[in-house]
Amino acid sequence: MSKGHGVSSCTHSQRQLDDYANQHNPNNHAYWDNINNHSNQCNPNNDAYYESREENENEEE
Repeated sequence: MSKGHGVSSCTHSQRQLDDYANQHNPNNHAYWDNINNHSNQCNPNNDAYYESREENENEEE
């Protein structure tokens, strides 16, 4: 039984497995890009903060 961590090679392609590994590896740029993007979206002093909220407000209408 799976513990819910990671992805299965039975249900995902090799490309999907590689993408997942890259996004969870601190030695990879994709990992840090994701962390930086999240930080920017949580920081009201950053334009990404407001841009991420504008998209959500438009979806609610």
